[in-house]
Amino acid sequence: MPKTSQAAGLHRASLAKLHDLDAALELMYYGWRGMTLEADDYLAKQGLSRSHHRILYVVARRPDIAIGALIEVLGISKQALNRPLGLLLERKLLTSKRAPEQHRSKLLRLTAAGQKVEQTASGHERKVMREAFDRAGASGAAAWMAVMGAIADNT
Repeated sequence: MPKTSQAAGLHRASLAKLHDLDAALELMYYGWRGMTLEADDYLAKQGLSRSHHRILYVVARRPDIAIGALIEVLGISKQALNRPLGLLLERKLLTSKRAPEQHRSKLLRLTAAGQKVEQTASGHERKVMREAFDRAGASGAAAWMAVMGAIADNT
């Protein structure tokens, strides 16, 4: 029997369909919420949010990333990055050092504490994704990857 969440408002709504793709949009929305629920609960207990996790996620995969490159990868403004980045640096989840060849550029790297937070939050998401892929089977997982790849290429 599939696992369901008892969290308020997390169930899929019976909304009127105004377009033939509305069911797919709702699944995308509720799927995202379902995937990030445990990770967001963990992050909240750490005094962090989804924006902090996105930063940690990218920096974990691109150590010594310049702030400008991080802004580009995340697709946000410098102003939008400022507050969450400041908190991560203040909490010593990230380090910032000047680039040796470009002193105006700052390079970001996770600390051991930052690695732990990123791995734990991403681990919650990977667990949900693994369970869903196992239920959908290899062909379902491949189809999902193809659809999400096409959507991601739209940016």
